[in-house]
Amino acid sequence: MKSLKARFGELLRELREKRGLTQDELGTDANLDRTYISLLERGLRQPTLEVIFALAKALNVTPSSIVKRLEG
Repeated sequence: MKSLKARFGELLRELREKRGLTQDELGTDANLDRTYISLLERGLRQPTLEVIFALAKALNVTPSSIVKRLEG
């Protein structure tokens, strides 16, 4: 079974690509560095609650929808 960090990374990449955004564009929209987005997507970093909220806003989804998709 994949780790929570790995599952979050896959979901983040899926949501970003679905919106047609580059890592750099998402980073700018969420006020995060592109390299941090890359680390998240590769499952090398675990986001804080604040980061989840920033990413959700930039991706035009709710934070709860992100968490709910990680449950399954």
